[in-house]
Amino acid sequence: MNIYEQHLNRQPANFVALSPVSFVERAAEVFGDLPAVVHGTRRYTWAQTRERSARLAAALAAVGVQRGSTVSVMLPNTPEMVEAHYAIPALNAVINTLNTRLDAPLLAWQMNHCEAQVVLTDREYAPVMGEALRILREQHGRNPFVVDIGDTEYTGPGERLGSVDYEAWLQAHEPLAVLTGPQDEWDAIAVSYTSGTTGDPKGVVTHHRGAYLNAVCNATTWTMPHFPRYLWTLPMFHCNGWCFPWTVAMLGGTHVCLRKVEAQAIFQAMRDHAVDHYCAAPIVHNLLIHAPAAWRDGIGQRVRGMVAGAAPPAAMIEGMARMGFDITHVYGLTEVYGPASVAVKRESWAQETLSEQTRLNGRQGVRYALQEGMDVRDPVTLQPVPADGETMGEIMFRGNIVMKGYLKNPAATEKAFAGGWFHTGDLAVIDAERYVKIRDRSKDIIISGGENISSIEVEDALYRHPGVAACAVVARPDSRWGEVPLAYVERQPGSTVSAEELVAHCRSLLAGYKVPRDIRFEAIPKTSTGKIQKFQLRERASSSAAIE
Repeated sequence: MNIYEQHLNRQPANFVALSPVSFVERAAEVFGDLPAVVHGTRRYTWAQTRERSARLAAALAAVGVQRGSTVSVMLPNTPEMVEAHYAIPALNAVINTLNTRLDAPLLAWQMNHCEAQVVLTDREYAPVMGEALRILREQHGRNPFVVDIGDTEYTGPGERLGSVDYEAWLQAHEPLAVLTGPQDEWDAIAVSYTSGTTGDPKGVVTHHRGAYLNAVCNATTWTMPHFPRYLWTLPMFHCNGWCFPWTVAMLGGTHVCLRKVEAQAIFQAMRDHAVDHYCAAPIVHNLLIHAPAAWRDGIGQRVRGMVAGAAPPAAMIEGMARMGFDITHVYGLTEVYGPASVAVKRESWAQETLSEQTRLNGRQGVRYALQEGMDVRDPVTLQPVPADGETMGEIMFRGNIVMKGYLKNPAATEKAFAGGWFHTGDLAVIDAERYVKIRDRSKDIIISGGENISSIEVEDALYRHPGVAACAVVARPDSRWGEVPLAYVERQPGSTVSAEELVAHCRSLLAGYKVPRDIRFEAIPKTSTGKIQKFQLRERASSSAAIE
């Protein structure tokens, strides 16, 4: 033992587990009188938001939620969703944010897989959640405690699914004295589901340490000032809102909630609440570009947007620049807490033409400051590829902003971490400046409007039609959605099944956004062993999209 290990031990005074929960306590302590949440007619300060979150934590604890418990939430971007991100981790429980676009069987599968103990659900989603909860009970034998949320900004129909109303539930419990967080920063904070190469959802488990560090990274990456006014155009169910619920708390900012993502509502919120930051997939930026210019009247502040999801089209980056919005391009995956790399803008870029600026900003960029490693490597040898902007390899990450692993799936976890790196499955090149640029996707995942669609899941649905002999689904570039599913189909001999019939068939089996937008009856290229050559189909889809 050396001298620096003698009588210099960890203790409560000098070592505390990193957790973003601490940002909420600090915000209430330091910025308690400042606005924290704006939603319609509702306004909450940081002191009030912290108290509501502490009441929610107390209510959850009263029904047995504790370390390792899972709480599933089916919510839009409302104050209750913000509170869930603060209260659930404070109990060292795990938040499972459900994708509001999913169908009932998949929602039930996910809630069963993560063993949801409590479900918070918005009344708008009562039809799909009612069916999901029925499946969960009847097919999986699980009966979670259900809490209904009646948002003041929702006036539509929606039956109650549980026996408890959220607001009454909060008021029935005294707030916890302190939102403490975990004893071990390696404890799970969230489980988020993402499609895998097999079409089976994988539960990505993230930890408090990573969420804390990526929340800090968001601020440093964007050089966000104190008191940002952040508009929730990004669904908080996406990788826990890319950790921005905690970033905003750290900076004492204001969550401007937005229940529906519509161009006019976005511009109105920017104008009414002096919004200066927002995140979104390319589809949302395109909505803003193509909206009437008059809707932007009165927005005089500098607005900064962050884009990720599918690789942003050059036209989108140029369009936002012409509007005067400052766009930062980031890249990441659920497995790395959302964004983990950024196309860092250099001062010299300002001297370039708009076209060259668009090219530079269109790269996936360099690693986040607190991500320990990002490289493009040969997926077999794990050796770095030359930084020549031409040689392709796989994007890999390593560091603290990488998931714990896949829930109940050790084989997938081991494969993803082979060789000491997280394998993204995205094929890219790296240039002399060490900026990464994606060239292809090895996973065959289609990213449509920021949502992941497994091509194999869509193919499985098509194959369930008796008229389909062979099929392959690839991404077709789309100016609005970024990418949409395109299906190539070979009919069974004698079949006359039409594209319309197949679309209707898929709609009966899949969530709407997964249904192919185009079905083409063409010969599908195969190897001598019968393996479908999807790279040829992707080339067809890209070239035909360019022509159209």
